[in-house]
Amino acid sequence: MDSTLVKIDLAAALAALSGEELDRMQQSGALITENLRLLKKSSQNMVGQCLANQGTFFEDEHYPKGDVYDSESHAQYYYHAHRPESGEHGHFHTFLRAAGMPRMVKPVAYSGKAKRPSGKDALSHIVAVSMNRPGMPVGLFTTNRWVTDETFYPAADVIKMLDRFSIEQSYPCLATNRALTAALNLFKPQVIALLDQRDRTIEAWSQSYPDRDVYEDRELEITSIIDINVNQQLAAIKKAQRSAK
Repeated sequence: MDSTLVKIDLAAALAALSGEELDRMQQSGALITENLRLLKKSSQNMVGQCLANQGTFFEDEHYPKGDVYDSESHAQYYYHAHRPESGEHGHFHTFLRAAGMPRMVKPVAYSGKAKRPSGKDALSHIVAVSMNRPGMPVGLFTTNRWVTDETFYPAADVIKMLDRFSIEQSYPCLATNRALTAALNLFKPQVIALLDQRDRTIEAWSQSYPDRDVYEDRELEITSIIDINVNQQLAAIKKAQRSAK
């Protein structure tokens, strides 16, 4: 079995949440559904809005060019594609920059030779959101440090950043930005599980290859991965809400 593949007991994870937390997740799901509906009315989707007016689409390039950055929340994302074997069209990489991070978070200890963003330039990758060709979110995954050239914070600190990811602007598309923001909250239990597994994967790799710089090892790219489904997640949340009453 692939050790990076994450499975969670969603019913148990949701049962452990407060009614307020479940309500926020349900509202996020409704927000995604509504924004996807609005995009579909004009024959658009989340991905298409990022690729619009960007010229020829090339694998590995960031879309839209220059990334999307919210100067108030200091959240950032870009879309690209380079994993055709996965069955996805491409994926969004989501980040939080130093100015938006909670106080007291600290990067993982590192004694290697790679140059990492630090201080005001510090950057944390949160999670990647896989998209299918119709433009629906179908998976989440985390990556090793070298993949996104981030600073790299421990899972516990990245989890504290999760609620701070918010892109609330019209560029490149308000509906896409709101849907992507909501997705990280709707699937919060999965994101938390992925981040915890990310750190376990890296620790296990470093134990297996003690002579390597684990964070720069090109043989370790995906550190945790899980499939998602908006409708199934919403159904599970509604069931948990009924049980909580």
